[in-house]
Amino acid sequence: MMVNIVAGAIIVALVAAALTHIVRAKRRGVKCIGCPDAGCCCHSTAESAASGDDDAAGGCGCHCTGQR
Repeated sequence: MMVNIVAGAIIVALVAAALTHIVRAKRRGVKCIGCPDAGCCCHSTAESAASGDDDAAGGCGCHCTGQR
C-alpha cells in the first residue's frame, strides 16, 4: 500500500513540474517550449524552412516556423 502512495506522489510531482514549466514558458512568450534553442530557431529564414533538412540547416528539429 505504501509503495502505491509513493509511486502516485512521484507521478503527481512530475506532472505538476511539467505543467509549471509549460505555464512559465508560455508567460514568457516562448513559441517552442521544448526547443533547445529557446525560441531562436533557424527556421526563420525561408531557405532553411524550404530545405526541410534540420541537420543541414542547423535546425533544432522542432519543426516550428521560427516567426515571432
